[in-house]
Amino acid sequence: MSSDPWGRVDDTGTVYVRTAEGEQVVGSWQAGSPEEALAYFERKYEGLVVEIDLLERRVRTTDLSAKDAMAAIDHLRTQVDEHHAVGDLDALRARLDSLVATVESRREERKAQRAKQADEARRAKEALVTEAEELARSDQWRAAGERLRALVDTWKGLPRLDRKSDDELWHRFSHARSAFSKRRKAHFAALDAQREEARKTKEKLVAEAEALSGSTDWGATAARYRELMADWKAAGRAQREAEDDLWNRFRGAQDVFFAARGEVFAERDAEQAENLKLKEELAVEAERLLPVTDLKAARAAFRSLNERWEAIGHVPRDARPKVEGRMHAVERALQESEENEWRRTNPEARARAEGLTGQLQAAVDKLRGQIDAARAAGNNARADKLAKELEGRQALLDQALKGLQEFGG
Repeated sequence: MSSDPWGRVDDTGTVYVRTAEGEQVVGSWQAGSPEEALAYFERKYEGLVVEIDLLERRVRTTDLSAKDAMAAIDHLRTQVDEHHAVGDLDALRARLDSLVATVESRREERKAQRAKQADEARRAKEALVTEAEELARSDQWRAAGERLRALVDTWKGLPRLDRKSDDELWHRFSHARSAFSKRRKAHFAALDAQREEARKTKEKLVAEAEALSGSTDWGATAARYRELMADWKAAGRAQREAEDDLWNRFRGAQDVFFAARGEVFAERDAEQAENLKLKEELAVEAERLLPVTDLKAARAAFRSLNERWEAIGHVPRDARPKVEGRMHAVERALQESEENEWRRTNPEARARAEGLTGQLQAAVDKLRGQIDAARAAGNNARADKLAKELEGRQALLDQALKGLQEFGG
């Protein structure tokens, strides 16, 4: 007969397991020695231990449902109760009992979690309804309309509540959207009416502007056109198609008048036109200085051109921004060239660049030495880590060297 702390084999080959309720028959063994019999049924026990370990881990670390967990526990409990293994079966039963308590606890936690989620969904939908009802009173038609559409998408992404609560909140939500749509529709209907009134007013303004277009009473008519323009702006906008057509007629009538007045004033403006021609010629000369190759010579030439520019009188008002802008563009280009030259020759900046380059080169050299040492010592992990750091430092060094080349270094 052979035995161990949890079982024994009698002379007939019957295998027993010891439990709190006494010995239980495990099975019969005739194929080998008693020791082999015990070893076989002990392996059966170890298999049960492994299965229980796995189930405990699944319960603890996954979202295994309570139903599936209980089914697995019942299956293992049946195997333990059938006594086909040698080992501490009472300990396995205790572990299964503890696992049942854990599953029940998690079942309650999930129940509470579902209740919490339902409460959060209710509060979220109530917040959506409150915001929708506030937006229903808004006059920001585009922004509010877009926000209401976004709220609908958010609503669709939330879980349903109980039918009565969900229907009540949706009714309020839908009513707020409908109220906003009605207000927006009424607003744009009123706006259409205002635009129609603006069209009628502007047609009268166009008729008067066209009647004045042939006047030779330059001062009074010009003043009246200014008044008509003020009335035009005060009238508001007509429908887009009518607005564009009316504006073209209104502006065209003014253009006819002011063109005629311009011809009368042409003699007075002849000098300014000649001045414009001279300044345009100077602008062409200035533009030939670009791109700048000899900064000193270009700056001297520009000073001479600018003196001649200042000696010329006024040019027509409408031409002034363009011709002056051409000279200003050349002056800005010269200033940028001066700034670039200063930066290129600035000894402090060069010294900083050289210092940074030296520091980076020293760091790269040090890292290379450390990598070689690590490789020699067989510490490839450290060498690989240092190699990655070297890549970053080398990139910074390459960039610093490139910057240093801009100083001619």
